[in-house]
Amino acid sequence: MRRTRVLTAVLALAAGLLAGTPPALASATDQATIAAESYTWKNARIDGGGFVPGIVFNRKEKNLAYARTDIGGAYRWQESSRTWTPLLDSVGWDDWGHTGVVSLASDSADPNKVYAAVGTYTNSWDPKNGAVLRSSNRGASWQTANLPFKLGGNMPGRGMGERLAVDPNKNSVLYLGAPSGKGLWRSTDSGATWSQVTNFPNVGNYVQDPSDTSGYANDNQGIVWVTFDESTGTSGNATKTIYVGVADKDNAVYRSTDAGVTWTRLAGQPTGYLAHKGVLDTVNGYLYLAYSDKGGPYDGGKGQLWRYATATGTWTNISPVAEADTYYGFSGLTVDRQKPGTVMATAYSSWWPDTQIFRSKDSGGTWTKAWDYTSYPTRANRYTMDVSSSPWLTWGANPSPPEQTPKLGWMTEALEIDPFNSNRMMYGTGATIYGTENLTNWDSGSQFAIKPMVQGLEETAVNDLASPPSGAPLLSALGDVGGFRHTDLTKVPSMMFTSPNFTTTTSLDFAETNPNTVVRVGNLDSGPHIAFSTDNGANWFAGTDPSGVSGGGTVAAASDGSRFVWSPAGTGVQYATGFGTSWQTSSGIPAGAIVESDRVDPKTFYGFKSGKFYVSTDGGATFTASSATGLPGGDSVRFKALPGGKGDVWLAGGATDGAYGLWHSTNGGTSWTKLSGVEQADAIGFGKAAAGAAYQTLYTSAKIAGVRGIFRSTDKGATWIRVNDDAHQWGWTGAAITGDPRVYGRVYVSTNGRGVIYGDTSDTSGGGDGGGGGGTDPTPTPTGACAVTYKITNQWSGGFQADVQLSNTGTSAWPNWSLTWTFPNGQTVSQAWNAEATQSGSTATAKNVGWNGNVAAGSSVSFGFTGSWSGTNTKPTAFKLGDQSCTVS
Repeated sequence: MRRTRVLTAVLALAAGLLAGTPPALASATDQATIAAESYTWKNARIDGGGFVPGIVFNRKEKNLAYARTDIGGAYRWQESSRTWTPLLDSVGWDDWGHTGVVSLASDSADPNKVYAAVGTYTNSWDPKNGAVLRSSNRGASWQTANLPFKLGGNMPGRGMGERLAVDPNKNSVLYLGAPSGKGLWRSTDSGATWSQVTNFPNVGNYVQDPSDTSGYANDNQGIVWVTFDESTGTSGNATKTIYVGVADKDNAVYRSTDAGVTWTRLAGQPTGYLAHKGVLDTVNGYLYLAYSDKGGPYDGGKGQLWRYATATGTWTNISPVAEADTYYGFSGLTVDRQKPGTVMATAYSSWWPDTQIFRSKDSGGTWTKAWDYTSYPTRANRYTMDVSSSPWLTWGANPSPPEQTPKLGWMTEALEIDPFNSNRMMYGTGATIYGTENLTNWDSGSQFAIKPMVQGLEETAVNDLASPPSGAPLLSALGDVGGFRHTDLTKVPSMMFTSPNFTTTTSLDFAETNPNTVVRVGNLDSGPHIAFSTDNGANWFAGTDPSGVSGGGTVAAASDGSRFVWSPAGTGVQYATGFGTSWQTSSGIPAGAIVESDRVDPKTFYGFKSGKFYVSTDGGATFTASSATGLPGGDSVRFKALPGGKGDVWLAGGATDGAYGLWHSTNGGTSWTKLSGVEQADAIGFGKAAAGAAYQTLYTSAKIAGVRGIFRSTDKGATWIRVNDDAHQWGWTGAAITGDPRVYGRVYVSTNGRGVIYGDTSDTSGGGDGGGGGGTDPTPTPTGACAVTYKITNQWSGGFQADVQLSNTGTSAWPNWSLTWTFPNGQTVSQAWNAEATQSGSTATAKNVGWNGNVAAGSSVSFGFTGSWSGTNTKPTAFKLGDQSCTVS
């Protein structure tokens, strides 16, 4: 199932990620000005939906844990709410690859520090090199150290690790294992700079598939983990003994006993396998190793577990089952730091009938299993599972024994026992994080309870979005988990789309004047690639594929639902009346074209391919190419027809080496006008019109006035407001965007790994857009009433994060603003976003940045900052806008 996740990301790249590298900044035009408005951003809850290859607990501070995802960023555990907080939403369009996290390291000497090694692909799909991000406030903000090579958060072998490690005795020293033959790297200045450990003897040699020519499966998986023996150092002095795992079946483990000066291969080590993990128990003097014959995370047919006695050099095979009986490799590996003789491991690549988890209380001498057979195919489980918080994890399946639903998991390469709590364990799967808080029931003969521990971690890749005028507010087309019908954005839907359940849904549409009729297309290993619904997506039935279909492609529903046009992978464009029981080939349009429908005329459909726009007025039977020129030459294009406007079409897309931007046609594509103020655009959508506006609200993921972001226009594209900010960028957002036809200002944004983001405006009046950039100096000083909301959103020992909303409650707009307050307990601002912050003594001042200076009457602007505190952290009680005192809430 997770195999399609790679394809989803690759297809997204082919559709426009590589075309999204901006050119030199262009000057803004009078038609494209940027104003500021406060938006609140949330996820449409799915909870999980992607592979979690790593979970890292801090060894010094209780309840401090992090999780990494392959394409969806990193997260920090919030104990008070039992949720995960995203840490890399600030990653921008140009650095989209930084949402792939290949490794995390939490500093046990200074728990405020955390590091992330980022980069999504080591081949050409990711045009930039990798980086190590460092934070001194638990991921609230980051600094970047760019590397001279690429990293692969979504590459084969991404479940091995951790490749990044902090010296527990001298925390200015870090090591990073690199892929692609780049070797072992070291930093001696807390991650600010890096240099190769030139005397490390082995850069690795294992590749998943040497015959692959894409650079994906044939990349050397390199150095895969680093483990320090903290008992061989003292505080302030570098740890002497370091173990390093290498992707080399004959030479998998190396050691240094002189703090990295020299390195030797561990003598007597097993061969023929890759060491996915190396976990050290310093109390008993054992290094545990989980081996597999493959790099994972999908493959692996044989495996072993070994124990190395660090004092004597003795190797012991502690595999819980004989090698001949394995059909999987081992990867997940952890020890109980409260009871170090307790070890656990996973059969990560056991797909059928389920994954397996093993537990030993005597350092691997004997083992028990999470489940076993009583008499085949009947299973006895040591655990119970409750997925009521994420009910879709059953996949709507009704398997035959020995399979069960929900499954214990698959791709279980992340497994960690809380170092402060023997009862808490978390493990990652291809779809979620599971956990238990009564793990020791395993040892007493009673069952331990497993449930999802994933709320807040959203990891789906979004291909398409729809917000019908009635019924559910949101329908989504997703990679790996297919898609969902959200009737309540704040709740996890009960099930993904089923009957059929596409591994990846590539496109969906509804009939504009009959929203109960919905169609979706997608990828499936065997079976139909199209499905229909007559109840707004609540229930589905499969259609019939025409000959030659190999993938979903794009699909369009007539405005009244009477017919459909489908452009699948593997064959040409097709059309059908009714629900696709008999398809006919469309003429006049090339295979692979993107198709959409007019939202008024049920017989008018549109297509686009390789710079040409196509129109059909006979229900998709024949298409005619428009004579219009100047449109983007490639296929990195998304276009939509306006609801209620016959022949009113908007087209976004292009590439930096050719035409790129936003085009509008009012005559069904016969002619087009390019919006001069939009430098780049990659998706376009519509939402409810502003109060008093005659035209629906436009939303786009674009670059306007030199700034990349999510933009809104209420005046047909004459002026634009950037509605997101630098703290909320989510990497690549070019696949789809749509407004809500029922809620003014609401916009749904696709991400490539952070799920469906939706934003709501603080401007409930639905006023029009406009305004200009403005400088950072508050001249003239704003006048009129103001209100401030100050919230401490996160707090830790010595540090905190706060969000401030400043509202214009007066009757005239502010051209610029400057807000001042006094901290009551000597707090200091360390870093701010969406504002320029300074401080003198206890008095802090925040001024607008260029793009958010204009605040209309009745509107708001928000900014945030991190700061330090000691003793107490009382909120300020008085704020001034110039000389004007603001109301505080």
